[in-house]
Amino acid sequence: MCLALPAIIVEIRDADMAVIELGGVRKECSLALIDDAAVGDYVIVHVGYALTKLDPEEAEKTLQLFAELGEAALAAE
Repeated sequence: MCLALPAIIVEIRDADMAVIELGGVRKECSLALIDDAAVGDYVIVHVGYALTKLDPEEAEKTLQLFAELGEAALAAE
């Protein structure tokens, strides 16, 4: 099973590359599969590729759910 996560674009680089951030971690990913990406856009990222842009409200809801799951997992330990 694979998991694609929403991340925010924090920097656009040359050759369809960008720096994305998720949970304070920054990684480089390819923007070759999407059009018109800009700094501040949320994208779904899977294995180093941005697959699609996301509505900012939906991205925030998804990230909040992941945060709540993490908190619940820690509380269960």
